[in-house]
Parts: sequence; C-alpha cells; structure tokens
Amino acid sequence: MPIRELLRIAVYTSGMARRPSKQRPKQGARLAALRKAAGLSQTELAKAINVPQQTIGYWETSAVPPRSDVLPALAKALGVKVEEILGDAPVNAARRPGPVGKLQKIFEQAVALPRKEQDLVAKFVATLLEQHKKAS
Repeated sequence: MPIRELLRIAVYTSGMARRPSKQRPKQGARLAALRKAAGLSQTELAKAINVPQQTIGYWETSAVPPRSDVLPALAKALGVKVEEILGDAPVNAARRPGPVGKLQKIFEQAVALPRKEQDLVAKFVATLLEQHKKAS
C-alpha cells in the first residue's frame, strides 16, 4: 500500500477511539495510565502478555486487579515493577522509558523508506503537530 494511502487512513481514523461512558475505578484507571505511559495500545499489551485484548479492557474498566499469574509479565511489558501496578502512588508519565511504543516503531520503519517518502512522512507529522499546537 502506498505511503500516501496509509497516511490518509491514519488521519481519517486518528480520532475514532471510543470514550468510556463512566469513570474508571481506581485500579483500572491506574493500569490504563501505565499502559498509555508505556505507549502501548490494549491490543499491543495483550499480545505482549499473551491474553485477549478484551481481558486488558476488562482490567481497565473494573476494580478487579489483573490475575497474580499475569502480573510479572504485565509489569515487564509496561516497564514497571509489580508494586507500581498494584500501588497507590500516581503514575508518572515522564518516567524512564519502557518498551518501544507504537509511534516509535512506525518511525523506525519509516527510516527504511526512500528519502523522498521519509520527507513526506516528516512533512505530514510536522503539519499535524502544527495543527495540534494551533488548536491547543
């Protein structure tokens, strides 16, 4: 698929995530914050720990913590300690880098593109960031 088509699809689908209709319980909100701080989607995290994506969604929307047999793998995938998953301290989004996130993976793949297409990706991202900056 040409890079232009991929970029068009990315722009079209970028704002389509469903918003939760009710506030998350503290335990679920913590897990969601840790996942987002690691730069992972629910699907990516589920693949990393070998559980269905729906299980991640359930843990993030319920007060039930992840199973004890999954906690070590979950902590490793998120780049944190088990205690941080179960603890009460606020999640620091500017913490040490965890596993490679989705955006970083995309840019690592873009480096392998021909220079002309790399310039197109860079121009697209710069334009998107500028639009976001103006909207903020």
